[in-house]
Amino acid sequence: MTLLSVALLLGLTAVSVRGQSPVYGQCGGQGWTGATTCASGSTCVVSNPYYSQCLPGSSGGGGGGSPTTTSSSPSSTAKTLKFVGVNIAGFDFGCGTDGTCDPTKIYAPLSQYGGPDGAGQMQHFVNQDKMNIFRLPVGWQFLTNGAQTGTLNSANFQKYDALVQACLNTGASCIIDIHNYARFNGQIIGQGGPSNDVFASLWSNIASHYSGQSRVIFGIMNEPHDVPSITTWAATAQAAVTAIRNAGAKSQMILLPGNDWTSAAAFISNGSGDALKKVVNPDGTTTNLIFDVHKYLDSDNSGTHAECTTNNIQSAWAPLATWLRSNGRQALNTETGGGNVASCQTYLCQQIAFQAQNADVFLGYVGWSAGAFASDYVLSEVPNGSTDTSLVAKCISPTSGSQHGSTGQ
Repeated sequence: MTLLSVALLLGLTAVSVRGQSPVYGQCGGQGWTGATTCASGSTCVVSNPYYSQCLPGSSGGGGGGSPTTTSSSPSSTAKTLKFVGVNIAGFDFGCGTDGTCDPTKIYAPLSQYGGPDGAGQMQHFVNQDKMNIFRLPVGWQFLTNGAQTGTLNSANFQKYDALVQACLNTGASCIIDIHNYARFNGQIIGQGGPSNDVFASLWSNIASHYSGQSRVIFGIMNEPHDVPSITTWAATAQAAVTAIRNAGAKSQMILLPGNDWTSAAAFISNGSGDALKKVVNPDGTTTNLIFDVHKYLDSDNSGTHAECTTNNIQSAWAPLATWLRSNGRQALNTETGGGNVASCQTYLCQQIAFQAQNADVFLGYVGWSAGAFASDYVLSEVPNGSTDTSLVAKCISPTSGSQHGSTGQ
């Protein structure tokens, strides 16, 4: 064989290799212009019209040919996420990203307190959309009536607990989410602000109230950001976990958030994963310690624009899935969403399909947001009576078929 022939052969081989998607990589879907064949040992599997993924299998020759179509039967390659739901916001209104919260600005999403019917919204989402989880954001200052303490204000906590009980009455799981960005009035918890002991006291008092509720999930903090030391933040998270467990909540899920606004894309690179994986239960295990991640789909991933520009798969979800799998851990996407527009229906359906195909490491997603938001809010998921917003109907609802391309689960 001549040197020219060898060079040509090597060049063709390189092109062939570069033209294959890796295991768990994307290999098809509407608008996809990348590789449509898979690395050896995996097969291109259709999840829904918007997304196909290279999944481990017996393709032998690299997964060439047309993608395999999956059905919605439990025995097929299609998978089902454990949790799907929506945020029910309102008790977090008045909170800024600097951790300042004005308790007088909350808008309780409960009709008995003059707000929207959050209880009715949750019943709708459970009965019509088969959702099974709700995240209930609340400002630390509301729970303590403005005091930098772990002691709960009984009148304010009674109002918030009414929302928790309304959630539990649906049969769904309910995330208690302290919505303070790792801060209290501008100062970072454990790093110049409230001490870890004060934060632990807050969680001890909350957990003792719900210690017997298996469907309560403790989301220890919404979106830490610009935290100087991730290892110091991990120590703060550890204090909260220990307090929750010692308060009698021995087995419920606890969500551990990382830095950079709990970014799924930055969870590995900013050191959050390595730091938080060392947080343990008092018995030394990591059982039901779940990583809390967020990801929006607009141009700057801020969740402030109607249009979506990415499915986040290659930049965030694929590398995170690999990392979680290699570390034997799981994550829950507690904030995601977009506008009620066609671009978000496309990209969010792709993101959801990917998470469903990787349901061994991703427990599910919670859309942002319903509750006390007005219907013209850019990311509104507030139903109009019995009618869902278009994004909920097309992608977020489990009955939309977004997880596996069928008409239901």
